[in-house]
Amino acid sequence: MTLASIYQLYTKNYLVDTDSRKIRKGALFFALKGANFNGNEFAEKAIELGASFAIVDEEAYAKYDKCILVDNVLETLQKLANLHRNQLDFPFIGLTGSNGKTTTKELIHAVLKTQFKTAATKGNYNNHIGVPLTLLSIKPDTEMAVIEMGANHQKEIAFLSSICEPDFGYITNFGKAHLEGFGGVEGVIKGKSELYDFLRANGKIAFVNPEDPIQVEKTKDITSIPFYKKIQLVSDEPFVKLELDQEEIQSNLVGAYNYNNMAIAATIGKHFGISNDNIKKAIENYVPDNNRSEIIEKGTNSIILDAYNANPSSMEVALKSFAKSGNQTKTVILGDMFELGEDSTKEHQAMVDLTESLCIDNQYFVGEHFHQTNVTNGIKFLNFSEFKSFVESNPIENSSILIKGSRGMQLERSLELLS
Repeated sequence: MTLASIYQLYTKNYLVDTDSRKIRKGALFFALKGANFNGNEFAEKAIELGASFAIVDEEAYAKYDKCILVDNVLETLQKLANLHRNQLDFPFIGLTGSNGKTTTKELIHAVLKTQFKTAATKGNYNNHIGVPLTLLSIKPDTEMAVIEMGANHQKEIAFLSSICEPDFGYITNFGKAHLEGFGGVEGVIKGKSELYDFLRANGKIAFVNPEDPIQVEKTKDITSIPFYKKIQLVSDEPFVKLELDQEEIQSNLVGAYNYNNMAIAATIGKHFGISNDNIKKAIENYVPDNNRSEIIEKGTNSIILDAYNANPSSMEVALKSFAKSGNQTKTVILGDMFELGEDSTKEHQAMVDLTESLCIDNQYFVGEHFHQTNVTNGIKFLNFSEFKSFVESNPIENSSILIKGSRGMQLERSLELLS
C-alpha cells in the first residue's frame, strides 16, 4: 500500500497509536520496535481492541486482517507525519536548545492559545518518534503549532526539522548538555544550529535573543526577529517579574534564567498579534509542574524541585539564582549529571567548587559521579540510599531547598524525606 493510501486511512479519524494497551477506536496502530519489544507481535491485539488498521514490517504478521505491510514501520510513521505537515497551512514554530525547551514551549503555547487554536508538543515528545506523533496529533482546524525538538547527537535536529518543516525557529541556548553525544560544546552549537540551517535553506524566520552572541552570529544571514524591545526583567525574588510595555507581569517561575523563556513567549505573542492583556494572563497563569522548577511547601521547608533533568549549564544558573534568593537557611541536594562523557569528572568537580563558593549552608551531592569529586564543605553520597539513610537520621528542617539532578537520579524521591 502506498503512503498516500495510508494517509487516506489516517484522515478518517486523525488518530495514531503505538501502544497496544492504549488503543483508541479507529486509530492506526504503528507496530514500532524497541530494544525489548516488537510491536508486530501486538498488531492483532491492537485491531481487536479497536484499531482500524495495523502498520507492520514483518511478513509473518501481515497475514492478519487489517494489517498493512511496509518496509519499515518507523520510517513510514515519519514520512506520514511529514506528509500530514504539508497538508497544514498555518504557522509552525520549531523549538530546540540545551536548557528550558519544555518550559519555553509551554509558555509560548499558553500565550498563543489565548487567541488561536494552538497545538503543541505534549510533555517532551521531542525525538524521532515523539515529533512524528506530535505532528500526527494535529487536527486540520488548528491555527498554530509549537513543536519541540530534542537531540543528543549531530544531524538529529536536521532530521527532525526535515519532518516538521518549521516556518519559524528559536533556540533557547547553547549549553553543556549531551556533551558525550555531540562531542563537546562546539558540537552542541553545531548540532543545535541545524535548525538555523533549515531556516536559512528554506527562507524561513528565526526568533533571536539579541543578548546571546552565538544566536546573533549564527542568524546574521537569516531573516530574524529579536526579542520585543519594550520588555525587561524587574525582579527574580522569589519569582520572576517582568515588565511589558510598562505593565508588570508576575510569574510563578523562579530564577532569572527563566526571564528569556518568558521574553520569547511575549515576543512571539506580539509578533502574532496577541494582546498585552492575554500575554500577561497567559504568563501569570502558567504554573510549572512535572519536576520542573516546582515550588513545594513540605513541613517547615520551602522546596524548588527542579529534578526533571540537569546539565552543567542549567545547574550553574540554578545554583547562582538560588544562592542569592532570600535570607533563610539554604540547602542544595544535587544529583549526578549524565551524558557528559570524558568531561564528566571535570564538570561535576566544577559544580562542587561553584556550590562551595556560594552562600549555601547545607550541601549534599548524590551519585557515583559526584562521589568521585573532592568535597570540602558538603557531604557526598554514593547513591540515593545512602542519602536517604543520612536524612532519616539528620532531618532537614526550616530550610529553603534546591533539588537538581538528571532524570535518571529520580531526585523527586527526596520529597518524602523532607516532610
